[in-house]
Amino acid sequence: MLRISIRIEGVFIEQAFSSISPDDFQSKLSQVYVLIASRENGKLEQYKLAPEGIKQAELAGESFLKVLKEDNIPLENVRICYSPFSRTTHTAQVVASALDISFEGPQCLVLDDLRERFFGPSYELKSHDKYPDIWALDEKDPFMQPEGGESVADVVSRLTNALIKMESQFQGCTVLVVSHGDPLQIFQTILNAAKDFKGSCENDLASRIQAVQIPSVLSQHRNFALQTGELRSVV
Repeated sequence: MLRISIRIEGVFIEQAFSSISPDDFQSKLSQVYVLIASRENGKLEQYKLAPEGIKQAELAGESFLKVLKEDNIPLENVRICYSPFSRTTHTAQVVASALDISFEGPQCLVLDDLRERFFGPSYELKSHDKYPDIWALDEKDPFMQPEGGESVADVVSRLTNALIKMESQFQGCTVLVVSHGDPLQIFQTILNAAKDFKGSCENDLASRIQAVQIPSVLSQHRNFALQTGELRSVV
């Protein structure tokens, strides 16, 4: 059961990191906001959360703990799955600390398939003002890749792998997913559609997700956009 997802999306860079942004990974070099979505850049230690971002992660952890207590969910039944990017890894560490869960223990798992969507080399380190161009392409054809990047359907494919792994390893657990804006909104899009799917394969999760991978579903992922640090129940 995937219960809550958390988005901590990015930080400013001013040679060293400075503060967290509300929507994108941002660079404060010359006041230019940029996208950083490649594995190579995303995993660099210099892109961990800055003080404001840490504060947001702490608040998210406290909010999550409150939800767990209200629902009488024991901490031993909680799992944290997170993207390997430095900003999400740092977020997961802060949240685990707020929950008093060992980040190095078996309750925390890094999943490469939760990484940021790669928008392609032509967008990497470019202004985040390019986002609307990508989303317009998604709405027109979610199976079309930005040049050298991932389409919505590509992201669904790897998120399905992550979901199957979480479902198989963490039955009966409440799973906190720490990822990025596009992957999480795409994740919720397919989960909602798969949950409502009625058909011969409705008992098989992967088949249900495959069945709802149609343009009319995938093109609407922006309807599930999250704010930075937002906690949201997805199933």
